[in-house]
Amino acid sequence: MIIDPKELRTSVAAPSEDPFDPDEDTADDSPILWRIEAGPEILSVAPPDRVDRWLATAVSSGLGVGADPAVALPPLSRSRLKSLILDGQITVDGATISDPSTPVKPGSVFELSVPPPEAAEPVAQDIPLSVVFEDAHLIVVDKPAGMTVHPAPGSPDRTLVNALLFHCGDSLSGIGGVKRPGIVHRIDKDTSGLLVVAKSDAAHHGLAELFAEHDIERTYRALSWGVLLPSVGHIETDIGRHPSDRRRMAVRPEGRGKHAITHYKVLEPFGESACLVECKLETGRTHQIRVHLAHLGHPLIGDQVYARGRTGKVASLEDQTRMALAEFPRQALHAASLGFVHPITEEELFFERPSPADFENVIRMLRSDTRAPLKLDR
Repeated sequence: MIIDPKELRTSVAAPSEDPFDPDEDTADDSPILWRIEAGPEILSVAPPDRVDRWLATAVSSGLGVGADPAVALPPLSRSRLKSLILDGQITVDGATISDPSTPVKPGSVFELSVPPPEAAEPVAQDIPLSVVFEDAHLIVVDKPAGMTVHPAPGSPDRTLVNALLFHCGDSLSGIGGVKRPGIVHRIDKDTSGLLVVAKSDAAHHGLAELFAEHDIERTYRALSWGVLLPSVGHIETDIGRHPSDRRRMAVRPEGRGKHAITHYKVLEPFGESACLVECKLETGRTHQIRVHLAHLGHPLIGDQVYARGRTGKVASLEDQTRMALAEFPRQALHAASLGFVHPITEEELFFERPSPADFENVIRMLRSDTRAPLKLDR
């Protein structure tokens, strides 16, 4: 069915305004108006369902027509459509709907008024970024240790989000209707390494699905106290809040936390004092590697939360090395590699980044100071 765009109207426009007047200023603050009719052709692609699901299918299939042929409808996730319904931005047969579970009836006409992305609350700040990859849909960065990912109490600015807002600028097409980067995973403030961030709703939705299905390859390098034996293995537990210290996570009894799996391999032992470990995440729980290695009795060097004074056998080390280990200012953890299928282009992507200078300096000191390599029980 062909719909004349001039027939489209929206209940949210002021009565004195004609949002389709070609002489009107088409500034970025004008909503995008879109109509979808549940006719036979569309229903063959998107069968009747609750309205939020049906519209998500219809929109992702490129169905419907806009008031302005030059303006495309941005990708809209089901959660975004649900928000639009709850905000009164969608009508059916001229009546505003407020229930996302409203059933779709054949022949109904839906009109969507999609507001432009709102300005994000965090402000853009000119902070240097190490950009590993970037296109119109997503960006991969190598985050330095000491930078918080998202503003939070105690870290209101100078975060990765503030830096991305400045760097990406107008290339952010909006996440959930807000012009902001889409954070799909985080690493701790004092952990360095690779993160992928969405720049559009479609990429955000696709990346979130990849993480939910554990289809992201993530490898970390860690320096832990002592030497893990066996040198190759995996840790599978539940992780949840510590029962007495709510600021910490802990291994919890089955059913009392979230399932967590970490695969590890000792890359290099340094006597009996410490070791360089490769960790691959099968799941992504808060503090997962830090909790799991501490649970095995080999907490990360520098971890002020989970090491709690535990160290390896350091008596044989030079005073300078012992001091460097004791005073290492953060957990020795680096997100070294990241691999995934691009959610839009379907290209296979893989990125690696070396450990930062402070991390490598500790490795050099341990190598030069280790008397004899330890044989590993594989």
